[in-house]
Amino acid sequence: MALYRPREGRMIAGVCAGLAHRFGLSVGLVRLLFVLSVILPGSQLLVYVLLWLLMPNEDRVSYHVA
Repeated sequence: MALYRPREGRMIAGVCAGLAHRFGLSVGLVRLLFVLSVILPGSQLLVYVLLWLLMPNEDRVSYHVA
């Protein structure tokens, strides 16, 4: 299963939805964990932006999957 940002179910960029789909988790759970992690010190927002830039959109992945 590939890691990509889905077209459906996005809130901002689709990063949490893509991670939830890839690992078989609830999208709401992944979003909640992300929001809670922002309270802790660290670079969570930087990681989110990097994933936003690096994870392809669903339409780009569908052409490469056989």
